Amino acid sequence: MRKTSLILVTAIMATGTLTCAAQSSQNNNGMRYKWHDSQGLPHYSDSLSTDAIKYGYDVVNDRGLVIQHVERQLNPEERAAAHKQADELAAQQRAAQERARNDSQMLSAYPTEDAYKATLQQELDNIDQQIHTTQINLRSQEKALTDLLSRAGDLEHAKQPVPKVLSDSIAKQRSIVAGQRATLDREQATRDVTSQKMVQQLQHYRELKAAQK
Repeated sequence: MRKTSLILVTAIMATGTLTCAAQSSQNNNGMRYKWHDSQGLPHYSDSLSTDAIKYGYDVVNDRGLVIQHVERQLNPEERAAAHKQADELAAQQRAAQERARNDSQMLSAYPTEDAYKATLQQELDNIDQQIHTTQINLRSQEKALTDLLSRAGDLEHAKQPVPKVLSDSIAKQRSIVAGQRATLDREQATRDVTSQKMVQQLQHYRELKAAQK
């Protein structure tokens, strides 16, 4: 009787083991997980382990072929760096798309190089006109300052004191002249930058036209 009971228990346990194995195989659909640890050693398992997620893993089918690769989890610093890199890449792509739109609009607006050069020259002519106006104003303000200084010089030559109102006018006029000179310097610097930019823009236009052909 005891021997019979032992046989029954053994059979039940074997049946349960086979059932669990069959269920595991059915749940995994014949898939296994393969990964390499920090030492580079390969590991396999029928279930997804913490180490597999930590180091990254391959999903292997029942024929031993890798059907999917999953990268390892990133730490907070690596995730932040990855997000930053993704943002920079997206910004570069947006900038490239914007340049492409601008180039397309430019080619549509200026079908010939002469038309484009005329537009660039117009911008330079406007700056030249501003410079010319500032130069006229500067000469006028310098003459006014010269006149004030001459009056003060005449008084000093005559051994007479220079009135405070005249001294204040001279100081004020000197400030106006200095401001006009600074404005002229800025405008001339702007012209230089614009002139250099025009050369680059014209070269870019020619490259686009050549690519278009």
